[in-house]
Amino acid sequence: MTRGSLLVDHIGELVTNDGRDGDPLGVRRDAALLIEDGQVAWTGPARHAPAADRRIDAGGAAVLPGFVDSHAHLVFAGDRAAEFAARMAGERYTGGGIRTTVGATRAASDDDLRATVGRLRAEMLRQGTTTVEIKSGYGLTVADEARSLRIAAEFTDDTTFLGAHVVPAEYADRPDDYVGLVCGPMLAAAAPYARWIDVFCERGAFDADHARAILACGQAAGLGVRLHANQLGPGPGVRLGVELGAASVDHCTHLTDADVDALAGSETVATLLPGAEFSTRSPYPDARRLLDAGVTVALATDCNPGSSYTSSMPFCVALAVREMRMTPAEAVWAATAGGAAALRRTDVGRLTPGARADLIILDAPSHLHLAYRPGVPLIRQVLHNGVPR
Repeated sequence: MTRGSLLVDHIGELVTNDGRDGDPLGVRRDAALLIEDGQVAWTGPARHAPAADRRIDAGGAAVLPGFVDSHAHLVFAGDRAAEFAARMAGERYTGGGIRTTVGATRAASDDDLRATVGRLRAEMLRQGTTTVEIKSGYGLTVADEARSLRIAAEFTDDTTFLGAHVVPAEYADRPDDYVGLVCGPMLAAAAPYARWIDVFCERGAFDADHARAILACGQAAGLGVRLHANQLGPGPGVRLGVELGAASVDHCTHLTDADVDALAGSETVATLLPGAEFSTRSPYPDARRLLDAGVTVALATDCNPGSSYTSSMPFCVALAVREMRMTPAEAVWAATAGGAAALRRTDVGRLTPGARADLIILDAPSHLHLAYRPGVPLIRQVLHNGVPR
């Protein structure tokens, strides 16, 4: 069914991410954009705008691609506000609180989990996130991981099987047995609902040998590879991810020169999650070091109830500029086109002909205001698949 054409005109600054003229953001001034059947059909100077069935007047505001949040844990129950308060009082983050959420998630009904995902997905959309990846990882039984992914798949095409989040308490003394469960019955039950497989490769979670075995099984089942790596300290995760051709290695907080060189020589994206550092009072990743080495960088929220309970990509953009030495343009690119690269998507993260018509109209004249005015609700309007939301 055709939706007719929609013209967005009087755009003061249009961020296309087309990379032309040496500008990664592909900024166009005094622009317009035509949408047909949910896709971008044309962009160009406002004075040359074609006729359309409907029109939105941007009033001189900036228009950007919708944010692409390529790392989020939305299927859970309960919260860990007390844990957050303890960290703010000086306790160190170790990742151990994950098991608290596992217990609450296992006890929750499908409807309760669905309501949480729906609430957070709507919250993200209001803040300009039009594409989101959603992980499992708080069930850690065959049935709970499968239902987590089944529910996640109701909200996104980018679902990730994270049965290897931590070793659950009932397998604490038998980690090899748990890896066997993940690679066998759990993967078989989860794979029909998943596009990706992920492992938390970190001390206190899964070592390199276990991570390699799990990811290899996921690849054999047709899933793409992602990896939590080098969050809590230096480790083998980043280089393992590059070796396996991972689409993305995420966190990248503690990197050696060899890690950076491996990323720079690969197509693996380094996805940085500054909300986690903010919420755990940990050192921020050195984005400048990665960018200067030629690494492709994405930004994502890591939205989860323990270490980063934010759904706001604008907040992460502001953190990246203030704390990780990214320029505003680099941060906006990382939150849009970078996220698309981390999901190996070419249909989102840009506003060029043929792309999905996911865009945000700011209550501001420039993308600079996302970092310049942190904490201010600057998303005036969101279009998802060409439909105003």
